[in-house]
Amino acid sequence: MNKQSKIFVAGGAGMVGSAIIRKLTESGYTSIVSNFHRRNPAANSTLDSSRYVRLDFRRQSDVEAFFERERPEYVFFAAAKVGGIYANNTYPAEFIYDNLVIQTNIMHAAYQCGVKKLLFLGSSCIYPKFTPQPMKEDYLLTGELEPTNEPYAIAKIAGIKMCQAYNRQYGMNFIAAMPTNLYGPGDNFDLQNAHVLPAMIRKFHEALVAGRHGRVTPVVLWGSGTPRREFLHVDDLADACLFLMERYDARIDIDRGLGLVNVGVGDDIGIRELGELIRGIVGYEGEIVWDATKPDGTPRKLLDVSRMNSLGWRARIGLIEGIKKTYEWYVAYDHRTG
Repeated sequence: MNKQSKIFVAGGAGMVGSAIIRKLTESGYTSIVSNFHRRNPAANSTLDSSRYVRLDFRRQSDVEAFFERERPEYVFFAAAKVGGIYANNTYPAEFIYDNLVIQTNIMHAAYQCGVKKLLFLGSSCIYPKFTPQPMKEDYLLTGELEPTNEPYAIAKIAGIKMCQAYNRQYGMNFIAAMPTNLYGPGDNFDLQNAHVLPAMIRKFHEALVAGRHGRVTPVVLWGSGTPRREFLHVDDLADACLFLMERYDARIDIDRGLGLVNVGVGDDIGIRELGELIRGIVGYEGEIVWDATKPDGTPRKLLDVSRMNSLGWRARIGLIEGIKKTYEWYVAYDHRTG
């Protein structure tokens, strides 16, 4: 890419997409277009120099018309329907349908208009529930998936296979990057749909505020607290995405059937330990209750990031530093924190 390349960030209104746009802007890229579905992010930011277009990726004709009109050279594919255990369990049809349709429409339109490179973002949930740890790229499709997010995982696996198929048949350069659990500014703190880390931040903060008003309340956290998870700050992911787009060619791995790269930190933490860590950062001194009637999900999810490290990239933001920054953002910008 050069600094004037036409770049499309699909899903630029979300946590990941907005982080990618920030990284591109900071790195001097000047021709960035993104999309929004309901609310234009540019209306609330004076720092975002990208251009936003209203676009529903589930409408094939609209997606094809957009690509034909805009003719992007590079695509960062950060658009997806995402959520935690509750959301995945409650809306399985939406998770598989929306993601399959979004992926199909964007990837095929990118092929039709001849994009130079596309980076598709998946998830570490693509790997089998009981796969050896840490999880290597080669472990894909070697066992059964975690039932609580199987529809989402199947959609993401289909996205990976689409990248590989388009590379092999059409000579495209579609990269599939699999990040570990993400967090950071712009995260979803809705308790019905949030992932574990932002949900904990909100619960501890609300309990802290309630205590200041004389309402002492315990914080109830899901599961046993025994699973282990790896967490990557979204700004590190954005840095990794730009690194891959600039330096990695998926076509060199066509014979191996890869074009797939794990992106993580290479270290994990127990959920119970994570709860104590966030409790300390927030400053909550009350009781924690673990609700063992709620599901734990996969026992452990730790990515093997040796392949990404061998390419020359490593995560830089430590977990304590990242959680502090995320909590500061939540308090400053989230409307529920008053």
